[in-house]
Amino acid sequence: MKFLLTSGGITNKSIAKALFQLVGKKPRNTTLVFIPTAANVEKGDKGWVIDDLINLKKQNFKSIDIVDISALPRKLWEPRLRAADILLFSGGNTFHLMYWLKKSGLAKLLPDLLKTRVYAGISAGSVVTTKNLELSESKKLYYEDIKGIQDEKGLGFFSFYLRPHLNSSYFPKINRKFLEETAKKLKDPIYALDDQSALKIQNGKIEVISEGKWLKI
Repeated sequence: MKFLLTSGGITNKSIAKALFQLVGKKPRNTTLVFIPTAANVEKGDKGWVIDDLINLKKQNFKSIDIVDISALPRKLWEPRLRAADILLFSGGNTFHLMYWLKKSGLAKLLPDLLKTRVYAGISAGSVVTTKNLELSESKKLYYEDIKGIQDEKGLGFFSFYLRPHLNSSYFPKINRKFLEETAKKLKDPIYALDDQSALKIQNGKIEVISEGKWLKI
């Protein structure tokens, strides 16, 4: 399986190069589907989602589709995901995204889809690939059909913890000191990425792609 787990999306040339290396195609021959579901419950200005899409537009993809798995039945979203080379999950609320991955059936389908496609994530879209969402700062949400707060289990592709937005002014406590203290309570390592960094993962091999700052603790 192939993954590109980012904090801020396709924010620089190094991250873009890594993505197309995983796909094995030139941008003009590559199709991408953008899944904005995680952003749905976030209030206020959505300029950050627009910025993500602008960064994608700059890559000159053959096509960029937008598919919200919470707004469409599976019979409509599944063929559109199967038509794409890259499945890119946006940032937003980690727990909301995980809820819809499970409820829609996509969580169970992903292992099959990812045999021939690249998984790309932005912030929450990256965090959900791990086994535990414990480090997410997203607000936990209540849903009637699960009778309470969602658990903190992720998709389980990776055992490490992922913490995006290292040293960001929007997340002031996400710094080395806080993460080192947090790591003392955890068994598995933490990868912390700023918005100019990403993890490129292919067949279990992890490579850090960065034009900024990152930590492994």
